[in-house]
Amino acid sequence: MGQPAYPDATELLITADGGGSNNPRMRLWRLPLQHLADDTGLIIKVCHFPPGTSKWHTIEHRLFSHITMNTRGRPLTSHEGIVNLIANTTTTKGLKVCSQLDTTEYPIGVAVSDDELKQVQVERDEFHPEWNYRIRPRASASSSS
Repeated sequence: MGQPAYPDATELLITADGGGSNNPRMRLWRLPLQHLADDTGLIIKVCHFPPGTSKWHTIEHRLFSHITMNTRGRPLTSHEGIVNLIANTTTTKGLKVCSQLDTTEYPIGVAVSDDELKQVQVERDEFHPEWNYRIRPRASASSSS
């Protein structure tokens, strides 16, 4: 979605919760980010919220409060209804939301080997390197994907 709006972008910033499946220590979080960097040629900068603070994220509060108001007490009975509800959320200050349903089936129990993890091009930031880092595209990405 961002490529047409930012065709000259060289970096993508992802802010992520500090726990669960996108935990900064999760091998299976970092490997797909490496593939995304390889596929797009973008440097992926990741900033994880410190533990226990993601619930204070003001952008999420602004977004989800409007999504909640948009439901107007209607029951959410289908994926299509939920995606359409989110996609039709706007604010008077100009926020427009884009959403689409991801129907990909993801395998469970995937293990990332030590060798695969060593191939991830992680560059840790000086400020809280355990939560903030960049993943750079690999030079020979087409052979490793």
